[in-house]
Amino acid sequence: MMDAQGPRAADVVILGAGPAGLLLGNLLHRAGIDCLILERETTDRVRTRARAGFLAPNTVRILDRHGLAGGLRRAGREHSRCEFRTDDGRFTLDYATLGRGEPHTVYPQQELVTDLLTEYLAVGGRVHFSTEALAVTGADSTRPQVTARGPDGAVGHWPARYVAGCDGRHGAARRSLPAAVRRHRDHGVTWLAVLAEAPPSLDAVGYAVHDRGFAGHMARGPRVTRYYLQCERGTAAGAWTEDRIWAELSVRLRADRYGPLHRGPILDRAVLDLESDVLEELRHGSLVLAGDAASLISPCAAKGANLAVLQAELLAEALIDDLRHASPGPLADYSARALAHVWRAQEFTHWMVHLLHSASPFDAALQRSRLASLRTSRSAQDWFAENYVGV
Repeated sequence: MMDAQGPRAADVVILGAGPAGLLLGNLLHRAGIDCLILERETTDRVRTRARAGFLAPNTVRILDRHGLAGGLRRAGREHSRCEFRTDDGRFTLDYATLGRGEPHTVYPQQELVTDLLTEYLAVGGRVHFSTEALAVTGADSTRPQVTARGPDGAVGHWPARYVAGCDGRHGAARRSLPAAVRRHRDHGVTWLAVLAEAPPSLDAVGYAVHDRGFAGHMARGPRVTRYYLQCERGTAAGAWTEDRIWAELSVRLRADRYGPLHRGPILDRAVLDLESDVLEELRHGSLVLAGDAASLISPCAAKGANLAVLQAELLAEALIDDLRHASPGPLADYSARALAHVWRAQEFTHWMVHLLHSASPFDAALQRSRLASLRTSRSAQDWFAENYVGV
């Protein structure tokens, strides 16, 4: 939806139409708060860009609580098994029977985004696609504004009471937060991520530890599977042929021992350098951050979208209290509350990075010990299950 008269003021201008921005927009709009979403991609790209699809139980509860879980309740599938493959054999954890006894829900992120966007537009929510936020100014005042370039190349200015940055690690919101301290960790690991038009080859999430590098298998639906292959830093996304990808997956997943992989054409590929990145604080005056703009997390444990949803709910509650009830306390506490969840997720994900990768013989010995504990110790399994599905 576009404003016929061009830029106009809003209570909250939201940057980014991902899970965080769209959930925040829905919750604010329902509370009667005038909000506007600016998204640099086209509507088709927003609805189709493939991302992770493992939703934590708390994410499902949040969406249920706000009546936004219809699509995932119809089409989502519960998932509760992960399988580890090593030189010592394989073992499977049914994590829904461990820890707090909760499964994941598999629902592709593009489907969730489509659901949230459809709901937001259906109730009159405002969104500008193909509109790139360039800068946020005046964040230290009560009248910040967003400078953005529209689809026609024209630059406009959107004033607001608050700006919510949900536009990712490289977005304008993060660049405009001068008081933030950046906590960064490069894990020194690179993955080639491929999306294959092929049915899953395992009935579990597959984690393969191999001396040639890590390999991962994650179902995205009955006909599409996500695979990961550890590769050299600096590898180009198109450097490996499809034959090489399938051959390397077969070796690392030990298809000769445990059954062949279902093959199909590669639909998408990308190279990921595993990094963790957290900003402190998440608020600077009238500018607040959520989602990847607040914290980037390695995909090892599928926490990114789940943190985004949790942060969006916390931020919505805080902004509603501030704008509707003149209660600034929750907004003042937002950063600390959100970061408590971020650091817990980061800690477990950091553990997963070291569980799945080793950089030296010493690391490899520690890795074998961790995997042995996970295979044989019920207390280790309960700890894993609780953190694996939690945020």
